[in-house]
Amino acid sequence: MELRVLRYFLAVAREQSISKAAEAVHVTQPTLSRQIMDLEDELGARLFVRSKHNRSVLLTEAGQRLYNYAREIVSLADKTTLEFQADKSHVDGDIYIGAGETESIRIIARTAKTLSGPHPRIRYHFFSGNAESVRDRLDKGLLDFAVFIGDVFTEQYNYITLNAKDRWGIWTRKDSPLARKTGITPGDLKDVPLFISSQAQAANEMAGWFGPLYEKLNIAGTYNLIYNASIMVEEGLGCAVSLDKLLNAGADSPLAFVPLNPPLEARLILAWRKSALFSRAATLFLDAFREENQQN
Repeated sequence: MELRVLRYFLAVAREQSISKAAEAVHVTQPTLSRQIMDLEDELGARLFVRSKHNRSVLLTEAGQRLYNYAREIVSLADKTTLEFQADKSHVDGDIYIGAGETESIRIIARTAKTLSGPHPRIRYHFFSGNAESVRDRLDKGLLDFAVFIGDVFTEQYNYITLNAKDRWGIWTRKDSPLARKTGITPGDLKDVPLFISSQAQAANEMAGWFGPLYEKLNIAGTYNLIYNASIMVEEGLGCAVSLDKLLNAGADSPLAFVPLNPPLEARLILAWRKSALFSRAATLFLDAFREENQQN
């Protein structure tokens, strides 16, 4: 299976048209059709079907599986090429960082700001997702670094514990009785519909904080992005268990953040694969991050 053919395949999947894909990759339509048929023969699976409603071509189930793999393979190949072709007279390149939602990502921004002066050609690419999706991309080499919440996976990676910590709490409407509390106890949430983040679900400390009530919580839904959950809270569907400082709680906001009581803080780590071979840009970033973290 050639990388070139995978690029052809991705073009067809993106354009949903053999003719448009051929124009995009600068080959003739017969050539592209033959390459796709040869790929199907090699894999022993049909990758595309023609739509009954128009002349577009659509991915089959097997095609969708290959599409997911092909995107990662091509992305990693492009990343490798860029690294080797980088101008050796300057420190430049691309740094890939994954993280869940946390205000402590500011330390990443401050590190990048520190490096931007002497090394303005370093570029940063951020992937946001839950711990599982971030970890998957880190394991596949698509990320250089990942920020995790809690002690998850630390035995598998090298890591630095961030000096900054985030508070767990709930986001609720300001007209809710819960908004008038200075702290939320487990009993306060016994019968409250909750939208809980995948980060909270993955945190062992969260289950320990709720104690026996954890299995009896009224989980109204789950979320990966707090903005989506905040709309549910605004509409009166419940409260969102989240970290502090991710939403606006100012005078013009209908929402309020109330911390958990007893307090529960999130431990944050910056992790990277033990087998990772860093680019010069990534090595500089890690050194600058260590220094920034000590000062924070």
